[in-house]
Amino acid sequence: MKQLAILTLFTWLTLITSCGIYSFSGASISNDIETAKVHYFESQASLAPTTLSPQLTESIKDKLIAETNLSLTNIDGDLDFSGHISNYNIKPVAIQSNETAAKNRLTVSVKVTFVNNKQKEFNYEKTFSSYADYDSNQDFDAIESELTKNIIDELTETIFNEAVANW
Repeated sequence: MKQLAILTLFTWLTLITSCGIYSFSGASISNDIETAKVHYFESQASLAPTTLSPQLTESIKDKLIAETNLSLTNIDGDLDFSGHISNYNIKPVAIQSNETAAKNRLTVSVKVTFVNNKQKEFNYEKTFSSYADYDSNQDFDAIESELTKNIIDELTETIFNEAVANW
């Protein structure tokens, strides 16, 4: 009986994943899509650190490699990601009674153009934003890399889901 249950589970898993439309990462990519190109996401935000562009670009590539069966290409891909970092700013968000900020918010925005050369209905051009709050008494230079890493992770997840998790 136990063997039958294991065989049934294995059969279902094989059927679900072999159709090429569903994966456990949430990616919904048809079988005829095999390649992706990720252009360099240049920063057009004046205050952004120079490391932000390569970190975002590599994060998107890493996500595609880790969670899909797509091959990255330097020529025209079936999927094409391009865009730029459009905003990088810090603003106070929790103003206290003495008119000082208890918290600040780092916000990063990325304008993304996604082209699905096989299924045009999934194409989009959108701006995605993510932020991280931190105590205003913290030294921003000491925490900036951790904040930007968390923001990049969230932006990458959102960009990925918008492109390939069509459910």
